[in-house]
Parts: sequence; structure tokens; C-alpha cells
Amino acid sequence: MGKIRPFRYWYYFRQGYQLYFAFIFAGINTMVITYFLAIEKAPFLKEIFPTFPVYAVTLILFGFPLLILAGYVHYKKMPAFKSEQEVNVISNPYQYKLGPGMAKHVNMPFSLLMSKLMIKLLTNQKITDNEIKEMQELQKKMEHLIKGGYVGDKSKGKLPFDLDKIDD
Repeated sequence: MGKIRPFRYWYYFRQGYQLYFAFIFAGINTMVITYFLAIEKAPFLKEIFPTFPVYAVTLILFGFPLLILAGYVHYKKMPAFKSEQEVNVISNPYQYKLGPGMAKHVNMPFSLLMSKLMIKLLTNQKITDNEIKEMQELQKKMEHLIKGGYVGDKSKGKLPFDLDKIDD
């Protein structure tokens, strides 16, 4: 756990910086630069925005709705977002193979067993004791997951930390 903690803090730092600090700082920086380098030098714009606070309030009142509209158009009306998601899906290996953990050890075995049992029932075949035991084992795993437990093989070194000791 000690090895991963600094990387977790680094991740939190990057998220806080890019989502909050850099975003707000960039907006303020853009307003200051455009006002003092562009508007102050253009007399006709100086008449419209005589002071920086007037410019800032005007930009906020008109800029926010305009940027919301731009975001809406990006997600709903243009193929750009769909293309981005297509690239993400294609590059994600778990779109094409079974993920580790509960998907591999509980969900897919349960679905597979249920489909086999349904075929047996539909063809009037008898369900074996072995199949009943397999279903009971899957039910135990599901109950374990419901209680907050972990399924899978931690010994293969897939996870560099102990899931039971994670503190969010």
C-alpha cells in the first residue's frame, strides 16, 4: 500500500489542478489579457466596455450560455464526441475480453451456467447434482460480493495493493 499512496496523491493533485485551478485560472487569465491587451487599445471597444468589471460581467453573462451551447452542440449535434468515444472503445481491451474480478469469476460463469440450465430445462433434461453445486458456489460468491468482499485470485500479482485496506 505504501508504494501506491504517492501515486494516488499525484492523481488527486492532477485532477484538482486541471478540473478546478487551471480551468478557473485560464478563464480569468483570458479575460485579463483580452481586456488589457485588446480592448484598452481599441477606442470603439473601450466605449462598450469602459472598465474591466463591466467587461467581466458582460463576458460571464454572455459567455457562459454560449459555452454551454457549444458543449451541447459538441455532444449532441456533431460527430466529434461519437468519434472520440469510438476511439476510446476501440483502444480499450476490456471491450473485447472479459475483465478481471467479479466479471470473470461471478457474472460470466453465472450467465453461462444459467444458459446451460435453461437449455436443459427446455429440452426436458435433468439438472445434475454437479450443476446444482456449481450454482450454489456462484451464489456464495455473489453473497460475498454483496457483503463487500473480493473475488478473484490476488496471488497472481494483478493488483499492487490490498483491496481490503484501501482508504479513499
